[in-house]
Amino acid sequence: MQTNDTIRRAARTIAEADALLITAGAGMGVDSGLPDFRGVEGFWRAYPAARKLGLRFEELANPQWFENDPALAWAFYGHRLHLYRDTVPHKGFRILKRWGDTKKYKYFVFTSNVDGQFQKAGFDEARIMECHGSIRHLQCTRNCQGKIWSEDDVHIEIDDNFRAQEPLPRCPDCGTLARPNILMFGDWMWESRRTDAQSVRLQAWLATLEEEGASLAIVEVGAGTAVPTVRRTSEDIARHFNVPLIRINPREAHDAEIALPMGAVEAIEKIETFLNEE
Repeated sequence: MQTNDTIRRAARTIAEADALLITAGAGMGVDSGLPDFRGVEGFWRAYPAARKLGLRFEELANPQWFENDPALAWAFYGHRLHLYRDTVPHKGFRILKRWGDTKKYKYFVFTSNVDGQFQKAGFDEARIMECHGSIRHLQCTRNCQGKIWSEDDVHIEIDDNFRAQEPLPRCPDCGTLARPNILMFGDWMWESRRTDAQSVRLQAWLATLEEEGASLAIVEVGAGTAVPTVRRTSEDIARHFNVPLIRINPREAHDAEIALPMGAVEAIEKIETFLNEE
């Protein structure tokens, strides 16, 4: 009964809002079949080669490998690139977009995911902020010109020993090895220009809502505590606008006014059912 009351409150909050902010972490993609790398064992299940090397996610997701072992670095990111390309976003994405499209001030997405799934699901590129960058874009490992370009023509062949085969992506300006435009651990060379521009658009949207007295609903999906960027952003914006935070997370739904301890699709579909009754 308590869960139904909570879902009903989430639905009412969304129905009455003029705008929808969707914040999402790795758990958003789990129902699409993507790994969330939860804990070292979860990461090693997804990448047995990393287990053999004794490398945790935060150790492998480090720009040093592009200098020290490019074949390993591009095996890891190349595999992820092709995995994300081949993945079909689950139906929860479409439902969230439909909610946002009905609002006077539409929607904005803030995500730590680098997989491009929101764009693939039809969300407006201009209404998405990817705070950790995007695997769908590349940059020079030296960041020689501050350029960012598309990965559309990149195809990485990976052998049975989890080694990427030549030719590896290169910077079109200086010929140095290229890398994904992703903020990695211990990363001083990430080109943030694209994400900075996304941040400016998000802040302008939020400022418009505030200036015009618009009501905001915030739906957070699959954002964990290990790297709490998304959770903190959700909480800060909810506090600023004095609105309840709807937090969807099967294991870490705590510390939110409207907490739904479920997976993405289950929670979104249940909210949709109550919305249809409004």
